Amino acid sequence: MKMRKADVGVAIYIMAAIIMFIVPIPAWLLDILLAVNISIALTVLFATMFSKEVLDMSFFPTMLLFTTIFRIALNTSSTRLILRDGNAGNVVETFGEFVGGGDLVIGVIIFIILILIQFMVINKGSERVSEVTARFTLDAMPGKQMAIDADLNTGAITDAEAKRRREKIQEEASFFGSMDGAVKYVKGDAVAGLLITTINIVGGIIMGMTRQGMDITAALNKYAILTIGDGLVSQIPSLLISLSTGILVTKGSKDADFGTTLVSQLFGVPKALYLVGAMLAVLGFVTQLNTILFVGLGLVFIIVARNIEGTIETAKIEQEVDSEEAAAEEIRQPENVNSLLQVDPIELEFGYGIIPLADVNQGGDLLDRVVMIRRQIALELGTVVPIIRLRDNIQLNPNQYIIKIKGIQVSEGEILFDHYMAMNPGYVEEEITGIPTFEPSFHLPAIWITEGQRERAESLGYTVVDPPSIIATHLTEIIRQHIAELLTRQDVQNLINNVKENNSSLVEELVPKLLGLGEIQKVLQNLLKEGISIRDLLTILETLADYAPTTRDTDILTEYVRQSLKRAISTKYFPSHETTSVLTLDPKIEQEIMGSVKQTETGAFLNLDPARSKAILNAVGEEIKKLENMGKTPIIMTSPIVRMYFKRLTEDYYPDLVVVSYNEVESNVELQSVGMVTA
Repeated sequence: MKMRKADVGVAIYIMAAIIMFIVPIPAWLLDILLAVNISIALTVLFATMFSKEVLDMSFFPTMLLFTTIFRIALNTSSTRLILRDGNAGNVVETFGEFVGGGDLVIGVIIFIILILIQFMVINKGSERVSEVTARFTLDAMPGKQMAIDADLNTGAITDAEAKRRREKIQEEASFFGSMDGAVKYVKGDAVAGLLITTINIVGGIIMGMTRQGMDITAALNKYAILTIGDGLVSQIPSLLISLSTGILVTKGSKDADFGTTLVSQLFGVPKALYLVGAMLAVLGFVTQLNTILFVGLGLVFIIVARNIEGTIETAKIEQEVDSEEAAAEEIRQPENVNSLLQVDPIELEFGYGIIPLADVNQGGDLLDRVVMIRRQIALELGTVVPIIRLRDNIQLNPNQYIIKIKGIQVSEGEILFDHYMAMNPGYVEEEITGIPTFEPSFHLPAIWITEGQRERAESLGYTVVDPPSIIATHLTEIIRQHIAELLTRQDVQNLINNVKENNSSLVEELVPKLLGLGEIQKVLQNLLKEGISIRDLLTILETLADYAPTTRDTDILTEYVRQSLKRAISTKYFPSHETTSVLTLDPKIEQEIMGSVKQTETGAFLNLDPARSKAILNAVGEEIKKLENMGKTPIIMTSPIVRMYFKRLTEDYYPDLVVVSYNEVESNVELQSVGMVTA
C-alpha cells in the first residue's frame, strides 16, 4: 500500500509540472509550489550528504530529471504571471527585494554570481567527475569480477555474497553511467535559467511600456526586480541540487557517514590544529589585524586540538581494552571449538616466500589459476571440485608448499622464486647449467634456471615452466588422483538435480525407487577413480535405470555404465586413425581370477593365493616395461567380466595401468597386441 501511495505522489509531481506548462496558475498556488520546490531541493541535499554509499541514492539521475522539469515548469508559470499581471506572488517578490536589498543592481549582481558559481564551478566539476568515474568504473569491472571469483574460490565468501557483490558492481556501473548523462540536465537548467531571466527582463520592459504606459525606467525597476526574484527563487534550489550532485559523485568512501568522516578527516589531526592556532595567534600579535579576534580564534584551535588529542588517547586505551576483552571472551566461548572441527576438502599451504605468487597486488595470478583448475576439472571429468583453500604457513620453509586432502597432507613441493623449471623432453642433447631438482607432479628430473637462461633453454628444446604453473599443475594432478573421494552425496544430489530439470521422469524412476543416492555415488566414484568422465550423466543414469532392476551391485553396475560410455573411453585411450599397441590377458589367468571371486552380502572380493597374485603382478610388470620402452601408454585388454577384478588386483602396484574390456572399445578402433600377460 505504501508503494502505491508513493507511486501516486510521484505521478502527481510530474503531472503538476506538465500542467504548469499549459495551464496558468494563480499567484498563491505558485507560492506553495515554490516552497515545495525549495523543500525538495533541501531534502535531496541532506539525503545525499548523509547517505552511506552512492547506491543508497541509486535513483538520483531520475531525481535530477524530475526536479529539473518541475523547476522549469515553475519558471514558466512565474514568467507568465510577471508578464501578464506584473505580480508573481509573495515568494518571488520577497526574493527580489530581500536578497537584492531592494536594489536592482545588487540583485542583478547576486543573481549573476549564483549563475557563475553553479555553471562554472559546481556543474563543470560534477560533469568532469561523473565522466571520469563512469569510465574508470567500467574499466575496473573485469578486475573486480576476477577478485570476487578469487575470493569465492578460496572460500573467503559464500556464493550468495559473491552474487550480491557482482550485482553491486553492475549497479555501480549503471549508476555512474547514468550520472554521466544526468549531469547534463543540471548544466542545461543553469543555461535555461539565465536565458529565461534575460527574456523576462526584455519582455517585462516591453510589456510595461506598451501595455501599462510606463517609461523605460519605471518598467525596468518593476519588472527587473520581479525577474531577478524569479531567477533567484529558481536558481537557489537548482544550486542545492547541483551541490547534491557534486557531493554524490565525489564521495571518496563507498560506505561512510559523510558528516562524521569529513569532520574527523579535517579536524582529526591535533598537530595540524596546534599549528593553525599558533599561526593565528602570531598574526594577531605581529600584524595590524584585530588582535582579540585572531588570538581568540587561535586559542580556540589550540583548545580543540588538546581535547581531540585526549579523545584519541582515550579511544586507543578503550580499543586495546575492548580487543583484550573480545579475545578473552572468544577463548571462553565453548562453541568456539566448533570452528576447529571443520575440515577443508582441499588445502594449499605455502611458505612466506610464495606469498607474492598468490597476492594480486604484487602481480600474482595463483588465485586465477586455481579458478581455472576448477573449470578444467569440471569440463574434463564432469564434477565440481570443492573450494580450494589457500593459506600461508610460517612453519613451512619459505619456498615450500604442501597439499592437503581433508586435512591430511598428501603431497608437497618446493620452488625457487624468480626461477624457472626446465625439463628435457627426451631429445635435447645439449645440457644447460642450473640447480638439479625433480618436477613435483610426475617426479621427472629437471633443473632450475634463471630468467636470463629461459630463452636459450627454450631454443634448445627444453620445456620451461614458471613457478605458478608448477604449483597449479601439481595441484591439478593431486585433485585428479583424489577426485573420487572428494565426491560427496550432496555433490551427487546437485548433479542429479541438474539432470532432473529436463529429465524428471528418468530421475523419478531411478531415485530412490531403484537405487539410493549412496549407490549412485559409489558408481560415480568408481568411474572417477579410473579417470572416466561423468559429464554425460544422462547416459549414466539411463544405464543405471536399465540394469538396477536386476542387480544393485555397484561394481557390476559400474561395468555396465563403462560399456555405455565406450565412445568416450575409446576417444580417451585409443586415438582415431592410429593403431594402438595393447597387452592382453592370458585366458587361463582370467579363468583363475573368476574362480577366486567370492560373493558376500557386502559385495564381491578376490580371494587369490598370495603367491599366485605375486606371480601375476610380476608378469604384468614385465609386460608394462616393454610398452614403456616403446614409449607407449600401458593398456591391458580383458574380458568384461574379469576387468574390474583384475583392475582391483593391480591398482595398488600399478596405479597408472589402464585396464579396458573388449566391450568398452568402439568397433572402428584398431588395436595391436604386442604382448600377453601370462604366469
